[in-house]
Amino acid sequence: MRFGLRLLHGLGALSALAITGCPRERPTERDAGAPVATRDAGDDGARAHPLATASPSPVDVVASASPGRTGQDAGPKVTGAGEVDGASLRARHRARIASDASAVTVLQGGTPYELGGRICEASVPARPKETPILIKPNIGGFEWFKDPAKSDGDDGVRGRTTDPEFVRGVVRCLKARGHARITIAEGWGAKHADWKRLVRVSGYQKMADEEGVPLVAMDDDGVFDVEGDQPGKPMRVSGMEGTGVPTLLMPKVLAEHLERGMFISAPKIKAHRFGVVSMGIKGMQGTVMLSDASPAFHQKWRTHAELGPALRLLESDRAAGEKAYLHALEVFAERMVDVLEVSAPDVVLAEGAPAMGGDGFAKRWPSAEDVAVGGTNPVLVDRVGAAVLGLWDNEPLARQLGGHGTSPLIEAAAKRFALDLRAPRIEGDGKDLADARARPVHFVSMSGYALHSDDRPPEVAPGAPRGAADGGAAPAPRARGATDGGAPPEARARRLDAPIVVDGEIDDAWRTAPPVSFSTDWSGAETGIPTRVRFAWSTSALYMLWELEGAGVHADASRPIEAERAKLYEEDCVELFLGASPGDTARYFEVEVGPLGHFLDVAIDRTKKKSDVGWSSAPKIATKVDREARRVTIEVALRAPELVAALAPGAALPLALYRMEGRSPRRYLAWSPTRTPKPDFHVPEAFGTLRLE
Repeated sequence: MRFGLRLLHGLGALSALAITGCPRERPTERDAGAPVATRDAGDDGARAHPLATASPSPVDVVASASPGRTGQDAGPKVTGAGEVDGASLRARHRARIASDASAVTVLQGGTPYELGGRICEASVPARPKETPILIKPNIGGFEWFKDPAKSDGDDGVRGRTTDPEFVRGVVRCLKARGHARITIAEGWGAKHADWKRLVRVSGYQKMADEEGVPLVAMDDDGVFDVEGDQPGKPMRVSGMEGTGVPTLLMPKVLAEHLERGMFISAPKIKAHRFGVVSMGIKGMQGTVMLSDASPAFHQKWRTHAELGPALRLLESDRAAGEKAYLHALEVFAERMVDVLEVSAPDVVLAEGAPAMGGDGFAKRWPSAEDVAVGGTNPVLVDRVGAAVLGLWDNEPLARQLGGHGTSPLIEAAAKRFALDLRAPRIEGDGKDLADARARPVHFVSMSGYALHSDDRPPEVAPGAPRGAADGGAAPAPRARGATDGGAPPEARARRLDAPIVVDGEIDDAWRTAPPVSFSTDWSGAETGIPTRVRFAWSTSALYMLWELEGAGVHADASRPIEAERAKLYEEDCVELFLGASPGDTARYFEVEVGPLGHFLDVAIDRTKKKSDVGWSSAPKIATKVDREARRVTIEVALRAPELVAALAPGAALPLALYRMEGRSPRRYLAWSPTRTPKPDFHVPEAFGTLRLE
């Protein structure tokens, strides 16, 4: 970006070239001098999951996964004549969950797609390939629809729901085992037209179509309950007398999979303003209906019927309201465990790419890591997921919530199934993230309090509604970094034995490269526009892979990509600032790359107050654009001799990462915020570090 750099450009003839935008026709040393191809995501629709084989075959051994039911016909018959045998299901699920002490797997790093495939492979038990499989993601737990153009890129859905690419990874993992009967289903509480809009906006319809997998609503919405195989047809659940949900109904598609198939829950790992956390247990609210009134799927609110009166009481009598609120939450917890006893999933694969602190809707703090948590015991998975959010055995939470140091839903389930949650067995390369004592905490309650482990104020997402129930408006958070006394951020570059093929694909070469993520702007304010960057290096090049969400692709496609693009910073682009010497932030290289493959590179020397636009980073660039999903992948190899000479094991090089997105408003995103009065990226004091492994 040129706000700060223009001061340098006025100091010499070379600088004047950059200001006037005089193009420099020079080769970029791409393969055979050919232009970079920009491909739509549809080109990748048939690309196999990294774990898949060309000819899928059943997998019989799965690491760390409890075997559960071992055959398609195992278990008692639970459906018949429009009714579900609830007593039979409760007995089966109680016995299984109480005896399931298998490990919970925590995986870290990778795209949502990669994490979905890896956690599936690690956690899903082997079943015969003929077994029908139902996958229930969290799609309905969003804020409501927003116009991204009026909400700074926020559509109201992303960040609150399970990433469809995570579910795609699970689907392809299952296909690789030979499973062909896979259904994706979620239960909601709105009309069918809103369901159609939701699956379109969220990307689920596109993903399901590409994978050839049915996508249905488990609702009596006048469509899915009467057409085709009637997956949403409500079935009475017997044997629920004496529970908190005596009028429980179960959709036909779920009852059938509980009887003769496999049921996989794929929730989002996030804090929840009422339930404290929302994962496997809370997610079961989307699997059932209630027969108190018609339509049945509009009655889900009755599972927390006491909440509304408690919130109203909070406004008039704080002490009485807090007591009523806690009672409402504890009653809700017991009801959700009643539901879990009937509809317990065989496996929970929870997506945290990123995990989301806050309130689950308008106020959100994404985790620094991308993580997935999986296992066959839904209560243990929720317990570990709560720890990832810092909401396990949390003393400040317990002081606010009548002694509950985590979600009362988890505590009620542990009591019901006689589980010891103190030290579950945890495996996987992300298991250290389950140490709740070391985790950042951000939780915003409907009852009017918030918990934060740092000094950032509660976040209000752009365009979020305000009201007494969520505490009203709050200023945007400020991410901590080098310029305000926080620790400088660090990225790591994986060492390669062989060069990466630069083709714009997120392939196996990048799977083990740890990413860094950011969604803050130059001031430190949260934007809700995620950016993820990975690095790798060899003796011949420095490689970087950018993954951009919420991308508008505002770029001039008519301009050639073979020549350097003057004033690229006036369009959407990403920027790398990198120093060639540890500790020297006065001399660094700037490389800008656009979503269509345009580039601009400059060498900067602040000691001489000069910038050299004649310097070449010798880039090799490939990009991949999915305009409908607003996603862009940018893969780059930098082969300038000055950069290559700085690449050595253990080197710690000054680094800054930026992104410019959109036209109105124009967003200036920063990995390490500069905190200048106006957007300015040329602030060496804000640089982080790139450490070469």
